[in-house]
Amino acid sequence: MTVEEIMIDLQAMGNESIKKILLKHGVKEPFFGVKVEHLKTIEKKVKTDYQLAKDLYATGNADAMYLAGLIADDEKMTKAELQTWVQQAVSENINGYTVPWVAAGSRYGYELALEWIDSNDEYIAAAGWSTLSNLVALKPDNELDLPAFKALLERVVKTIHTSKNRVRSTMNAFVIAVGSYITALTDEAMAAAAKIGAVTVIKEGTACKIPDATVYILKVKDKGALGKKKKTVKC
Repeated sequence: MTVEEIMIDLQAMGNESIKKILLKHGVKEPFFGVKVEHLKTIEKKVKTDYQLAKDLYATGNADAMYLAGLIADDEKMTKAELQTWVQQAVSENINGYTVPWVAAGSRYGYELALEWIDSNDEYIAAAGWSTLSNLVALKPDNELDLPAFKALLERVVKTIHTSKNRVRSTMNAFVIAVGSYITALTDEAMAAAAKIGAVTVIKEGTACKIPDATVYILKVKDKGALGKKKKTVKC
């Protein structure tokens, strides 16, 4: 399929009700309001396509950008391309999911994540923390710098309540990810969550709540799922 064909399909699949919901959840124009299940039908046809993913992302349409993440060949992405993607990721579904997915699957995920979390740009910093969360979900523990991740937990404890809105949310998710996927750091993540306490994030127009990290990690433990890595973070 070509970009033009896909854009025609996306427009046809657009739904005004879905669009209104997504607008409330931080997705920004332009986009048509396509359900993820519809994007996945296109993904099944296209499968993995490095160039098509880049071309779709370059449209600036949030539906097309999300689809780009689903079909991207993560390992082929260059550092410069990922930097471009994160700079253009102004919709929350793109900086929170698409870019972190692809970055985590690339050769530059950890390196870029550490750069991004230092950014003064709320969206880029949020993408950095989300990338770190995806890395711990995907990578075996022996491929992770555990002392560095422990230090990152300590950083979250010190800075989460003074960080920007979107960043607070992704920092909280990072604590959950470390506690859930790195068993050697589960206790440290639980201790960090206890020190952090309740995390307040403004979710204008939505009923979304920030999960309690302690409660969430304990639920994972009760399911016997601590340390169980994912084959993919894309969904």
